[in-house]
Amino acid sequence: MEQRHANPRAGGILQITGTDVTTYLVTGGCGFIGSHLCAALRARGDAVRVLDDLSTGSVANLAPGAVLLRGDVADPAAVREAMDGVDGGCFHLAAVASVQRGVEDWLGTHRTNLSGTIAVLDAAAAAAAARARTGPRPPDGGAAAMPALSPVPVVYASSAAVYGEPAALPLDEGSPTVPLSAYGADKLGSELHARVAGQVHGVPTFGLRFFNVFGPRQDPRSPYSGVISIFCDRLSRGAPVAVFGDGGQTRDFVHVRDVVAALLRAMPRASPQAPVLNVCTGRPTAVRDLARIVAELCGASPDLRFGPARPGEIRHSLGAPARMRAALGSDLPAVGLREGLEEVVGWLRAGRPGLVGSTRRAAAGRRRLPAARRASAEQPEQQSAEGDPEQQRRADDHQRGGRPRQRLPQRARGAAGGDVGPADLLGILAPVHELPFPHGVSPDPERGLAPGGTTAPDSMRGR
Repeated sequence: MEQRHANPRAGGILQITGTDVTTYLVTGGCGFIGSHLCAALRARGDAVRVLDDLSTGSVANLAPGAVLLRGDVADPAAVREAMDGVDGGCFHLAAVASVQRGVEDWLGTHRTNLSGTIAVLDAAAAAAAARARTGPRPPDGGAAAMPALSPVPVVYASSAAVYGEPAALPLDEGSPTVPLSAYGADKLGSELHARVAGQVHGVPTFGLRFFNVFGPRQDPRSPYSGVISIFCDRLSRGAPVAVFGDGGQTRDFVHVRDVVAALLRAMPRASPQAPVLNVCTGRPTAVRDLARIVAELCGASPDLRFGPARPGEIRHSLGAPARMRAALGSDLPAVGLREGLEEVVGWLRAGRPGLVGSTRRAAAGRRRLPAARRASAEQPEQQSAEGDPEQQRRADDHQRGGRPRQRLPQRARGAAGGDVGPADLLGILAPVHELPFPHGVSPDPERGLAPGGTTAPDSMRGR
């Protein structure tokens, strides 16, 4: 018989026992990739719990019926509480996916991107012991018959950034990993700690190296958004786009729907051997070709303004999808570039809507962890559902005559994804999980693209 009870160890979350409902935890579940994943889980009838510090995700992206726990992914106690009662698995997407943020706040981004991953893996290992302690006891009250429970499986977002400058293309899972950014180094570190989690603690894991993820709900207003979101936004408005170099830079763009399919299929295949796969298409797309296709879809002529190439830019990035297809399905990827671009343009024309759930419904699904477990009080850039912080900053800077204000470092930021999008109240800037489009495109023809800003990633913030 179905039983309902509030578990104080899980922040008073209403839990259902005695049913076939499976509960999943998604860190950074209201960012770009995370929100799409949560919606897919809810659509198939699963219970979804989201752990997020609300620094970049959007309440408009919270999947209807999902429960939000506001907390810091790098806080071990908060993560353990969020993991309590999870029986399906944990999708770890929380991250700070900005390469530039890694330069400006190296220690803070490391705390979220690597310490946060370790906190998740540790909580997954501890969950088995916790369930054994609270599970049914043998009739004689003895301890010998305590149930042998497995740790919670974890599927986590890695990134193509682990490869660094490619020596040869396409990049397969055996290619050298020589990351050039703190973000890429932390993602590679996450893969290494996943191996430790499996070998030492028996935690089943599966790592997915996202290439350049794109799709609806990747906010083009964010300086860390993907090149596709920026192109679609500017070309749909007839605005010019600045391109550094000759426009021949190429990237491997994968649609968020294919990323979600890979995440879902990886969960039952998680293993203590800690497998890692690319999530990519194996099809390169040049900047100038991307602009041409987007312009066609928008019924406009692309106004590209070329400038000098940026030093240190990775010119070509291309993944090999063979192992992904062999392990997760030969139908991946299923979404073509043009089809995916049509979706993004349609989303922009519709006014950038979030998920169907209203703000009121989303608010009703939120739960806060105890005050001591909440995200750091250091939240100068926290967003609300009403506005975008980067847009507000630019307005504030303009009022100061162009002088930017001093910005405090942030510790509890995240981003997946990739893979990542409209960021606001509960999500993760979806680890954008793309290689920085190394300065290939600019949302502002006068200023150029913010350094390192093209991808997104599912953060605790959101990614």
